[in-house]
Amino acid sequence: MKIKSILVSQPAPNESSPYLEIAKKEKIKIDFRPFIHVQGVDAKELRTQKIDLTQYTGIIFTSKNAIDHYFRLAEEMRFTVPDAMRYICQSEAIANYLQKHIVYRKRKISFGEKTFSDLAPLFKKHPSEKYLLPSSDILTPEVPKVLDSSNIDWTRAIMYKTVASDLTDIDINDYEMLVFFSPQGIKSLKINFPTFDQKETKIAVFGTTTQAAAEEAGLTVNVMAPTKETPSMTMAIEKYIKSINK
Repeated sequence: MKIKSILVSQPAPNESSPYLEIAKKEKIKIDFRPFIHVQGVDAKELRTQKIDLTQYTGIIFTSKNAIDHYFRLAEEMRFTVPDAMRYICQSEAIANYLQKHIVYRKRKISFGEKTFSDLAPLFKKHPSEKYLLPSSDILTPEVPKVLDSSNIDWTRAIMYKTVASDLTDIDINDYEMLVFFSPQGIKSLKINFPTFDQKETKIAVFGTTTQAAAEEAGLTVNVMAPTKETPSMTMAIEKYIKSINK
């Protein structure tokens, strides 16, 4: 079966996206729709986690979402974040994003290279702070592992959740290929389309955790990225389309 239309479970990209190049080159239709979205918890829900924002002297930020939701809740709970607060950010881009909420200069801000394990030397350098980790309801196992091995005082606060978007206006059977980037995307497919039967529909996944979730949901994975040959999802899709749309 030839691929004529693809649904990518992400927001529409900008005009220079490789997806749009594929659509043009291979004469196929590619639609974009986020299967999941982030929803913030409220102050009441945060209190049920026994979180008192005044008790922490350091904050660990792993994403821009974590920054936004921390400051949103601080405002909601009428907590003025002290100038003396220490910020440890997973990357420089995340650290720079702090400028949206605080005056960056003269603040205690440190950041790692890229991965969470890169932060270990920073915890070693600042071991006496009482740290808060604002996070989603989904946490990479590496995060608590690094924090525990760093022997620091830390507490996780779930400040936002990844939830399934409402996709009931879509006819899922209009597409020959569905593209997923997270286990939550697979979960959303099952929530929105409980009677979905894969049949001839091709499933493309990014990452081994997404692959495992798809297979667990009874789906057959036809396109996998990243691999040595195809490090990006667009490369993997293009290679597959060329082999099947002959």
